[in-house]
Amino acid sequence: MAWIIGDVMCILCQQEGLMAGLVEDSPLALVAGSVVVTVCAVKVNVSKNIGSKPLKNGRKDRKSEIRVSSVLGLISGFLLLMFFVSPFMLEEGSVPELSGRANAIDYMNEDSWGNDEHSENGKLGHNQSSHGGSFSWSELNPMFGFVYAFGDINCHQKHDRSWTINENQMPVCTRDVGIFLGFFMGCIFFRLRGLNRWTVRDSFLSVFDDDSIKSVYIADSRMRLMFLFLALGIIPMAIDGFTQLLTDYESTNGVRVITGFMAGFVLGWFVCSALSSKPDLFDSPSSVVLPADSRLALIDQPDL
Repeated sequence: MAWIIGDVMCILCQQEGLMAGLVEDSPLALVAGSVVVTVCAVKVNVSKNIGSKPLKNGRKDRKSEIRVSSVLGLISGFLLLMFFVSPFMLEEGSVPELSGRANAIDYMNEDSWGNDEHSENGKLGHNQSSHGGSFSWSELNPMFGFVYAFGDINCHQKHDRSWTINENQMPVCTRDVGIFLGFFMGCIFFRLRGLNRWTVRDSFLSVFDDDSIKSVYIADSRMRLMFLFLALGIIPMAIDGFTQLLTDYESTNGVRVITGFMAGFVLGWFVCSALSSKPDLFDSPSSVVLPADSRLALIDQPDL
């Protein structure tokens, strides 16, 4: 944790009991953990972003990187928070057991696909009347309706793969909770350590100390290292998901959260890196400071 948020850590993160509680299979523990880490991240080492001393990329400030990662972090963090707040604030039992399809509208109104009486043993859907009756997100409070509509369109909302709060099923499944939590933390990670280094790959790798990746630059393995991190984050989720889809294997909600978090984290880190890579903030490629005294150079393309 200290490597991610800096040399100083608040006293809450040092408590063994709290950290142990965060690994339990509990929605509330995830929210509490996110709040604690975010508070620590926001308050630690703020002074490093201010001053006239050049940063390790050659620029004097990183306002653009902070702005990009903050906006993405706020969006993903808001949605993540609302995934928990919505079922908690709704009247108990407002959202019955759902079982829909991903990337489709299933519960917009009573005539929607998800409210039809499907076979109880089918791969998609179930007999909704046997699980609490119809559900229509268009009839909810506009804010909560938006959150459940977002979940409806983007998630299958299978009940056995989702958590329940206040007798209401959450808007998205546990894997999606993990993805959004990971994406949020990936944005926080880049906000604290990331720098614009002209290219996406160099900005992505800027979170590491220059001395620790000198050999990568000497061997010009930057692109391979970036793809390795992306693969390490995404492949476990892909294996777990597709194995579950194509075989009789059934994952657990704990595994779904962990694999979703890993994928979301590297995606948040990558998207922040991509949107922060702004060559126009440098005078020239040669002005970008890179590890191992490497230099960027534009190669003239011959006229065709």
